[in-house]
Amino acid sequence: MKKERFHPYIPELIDQYEKGNLTRREFLRYATLLGVSVGVASHLTGLLRPKSIFAARVRRGGTLRVSSAVQKVTHPAQFSWIAPSNQLRQVAEYLTYTGNNNITHPYLLKNWEASENLKAWTLNLRQGIKFNNGDEFTADDVVFTLNQWLNKDVGSSLLGMVGSYLSPTDIEKTDKYQVKLHLRRPEIAVPEHLFHYPALVLNHRTFEGDFIKRPHGTGPYTLELYREGERCMLKRRNDYWQKGDDGKSLPYMDGMEFIDMGSEMAPQIAAIKAGEIDMIDLGDAGGTDVYRALKDDPNINVMPSTTGQTRLLRMRVDMKPWSDNRVRMALKLCQHREKILALAYFGQGLRGQDFHVYPKHPEYCRKPIPKYDPERAKELLKEAGYSQGLDVNLAVGSGWTDIVRYAEVLKQDAASAGFRINIKTMPTSQYWEKWTEVDLGITPWTHRPLGTMVLSLAYIADDEGKPVPWNETRWVDEEFSHLLEKANGTLNVDERRKIFCKLEEIQMTRGSIGIGWWRNVWMVTRKRVQDAESHPTLYMLFNKVWLIKKA
Repeated sequence: MKKERFHPYIPELIDQYEKGNLTRREFLRYATLLGVSVGVASHLTGLLRPKSIFAARVRRGGTLRVSSAVQKVTHPAQFSWIAPSNQLRQVAEYLTYTGNNNITHPYLLKNWEASENLKAWTLNLRQGIKFNNGDEFTADDVVFTLNQWLNKDVGSSLLGMVGSYLSPTDIEKTDKYQVKLHLRRPEIAVPEHLFHYPALVLNHRTFEGDFIKRPHGTGPYTLELYREGERCMLKRRNDYWQKGDDGKSLPYMDGMEFIDMGSEMAPQIAAIKAGEIDMIDLGDAGGTDVYRALKDDPNINVMPSTTGQTRLLRMRVDMKPWSDNRVRMALKLCQHREKILALAYFGQGLRGQDFHVYPKHPEYCRKPIPKYDPERAKELLKEAGYSQGLDVNLAVGSGWTDIVRYAEVLKQDAASAGFRINIKTMPTSQYWEKWTEVDLGITPWTHRPLGTMVLSLAYIADDEGKPVPWNETRWVDEEFSHLLEKANGTLNVDERRKIFCKLEEIQMTRGSIGIGWWRNVWMVTRKRVQDAESHPTLYMLFNKVWLIKKA
């Protein structure tokens, strides 16, 4: 293609087209209006970005400064927060990745192959990749990492996710760059599970349980400093396996610095407005304060993403009064969902339906939104033996402002049904210390690309009949578990949706959770941060992010 001089808005048009915000027809129309010929505009809609545009505008160098909690970290498979995964995913990597369009691709894998019955999966590794200490990435690292997930002593959420269909004896190393998984049951979501945020691939030669002591990964940065409660500092590798648009090794930036500024948002908002930081990591935080404060700031990018993130009203079914489904149903009926969404999250999301399946999951089965019905709730409480009403404690993390507001609205609207709710606020770190133990609480849950994934994480039992590690409500239903296993082995999405119609109905009518709304999320950066894209889980996939030089 002949070298062309493009209107300065063309790169923005291409970016919007690649994000799916423009159709091909819209792109062609706008590009030609800006002076690009039809032939060249058609070429620009291809998968590869023309280097004549992009290589010239990328600037190497600089350090990205991010406000983010810097927590105590040892074993990555034990992560239950997004923040440490965002920091260490720059150092270690995943076998696959799920992009912001919910599509999963190979990453450290070259490709994967599945048998027709979905019980045999072949993982073919990329060759020539090295850990940052010089060791070669091979099948031994994959086998070792998978075994860490399946080790009960590690206590990873991945055990609940993959342990129902995979055991250490089911993992076969077939050669230096290939691993075969022989599943005990069919499973469609293996590639998605490999990108679960605690699923960082470890170096089998050096990992001894504490990644910070030996931070050997295949990622684009090395870990230079990790000081809990203070900062995490990363430095660019010069021998990373991916190449940039200019043909040189990624990443473009010299480094990344994560600064722990605490859980209060006001200082972080002030810092990004003043240019003291470049980004606020909202992966574990309610973003409404940030959205309202920064959405009109000309120096800030506030990039939205619709997601399956939610605030889960969860009740432990092994503790009174929540062992009685009538009490659980009564509380769920006290959710005025439209009001909750408007007051807790400024209408920035979708109303929920008390089953943990997001409306944009491929297998979602459409159901009506439950109505706010305090009179029916009062009748259910009376049937359960609480004719005088019921006193309950509701645990919430104070740092999640939308959760606190959700609790306040629920307290007000549940009073007429007979619930006397005492809201017990605590620091978010304290909530995470006891999130599986409180009888009634509101827990943040992040986005997953398939409906089967979170159901397998949180609403089943292990082989011994015990609730899996992230089953915070201890709810296990035999019919539900059987249907979920069937859904996990059903590749055809229309057939899987039929199963989900039953799964959703069971969880809605006799389950242990309430879902008031599904959240929009925002990636928030200063405008000097280039080519950052908002992800539904707010993962920082920043290999190609670059910085404009500060004035």
